[in-house]
Amino acid sequence: MDTENPAPSFSELVRIADCLLDESGEDEDALMRRLETLPGPVRNELLVSDLLNAWQVFYYFFRTVPDELVRERLELEPASSLVEGVEIDEIELLTRVFLVKNSIPTIIVTDGKDPLKTFSGASAVADSQTYIESTL
Repeated sequence: MDTENPAPSFSELVRIADCLLDESGEDEDALMRRLETLPGPVRNELLVSDLLNAWQVFYYFFRTVPDELVRERLELEPASSLVEGVEIDEIELLTRVFLVKNSIPTIIVTDGKDPLKTFSGASAVADSQTYIESTL
């Protein structure tokens, strides 16, 4: 643990999340700008907590708006689900799963059972789409 910037308590996270969400309202870009101003340990805890949803985290990392079904699916999942992974879509026989591990956004393409390819970082969504298109 970072002793200079320890992870906040849950009650502190709740207070911070409430302020962020109140200040940004429905504006995703405003929320992203506010998240970026937080110290790393605070931001990292929020990004995998029950205080944000998976859509907000998806948008934070990738700054792209997926189709409506994917967005709705992510809105219904708490960000804490991203530790294990959330299925975001299925294209033909391949599935894309979004997860956050060690504060790194990751998209895994699977055949429904086994991971076929893993993409990390800001381009993971686009890279996984390109991979699927080249595979089909």
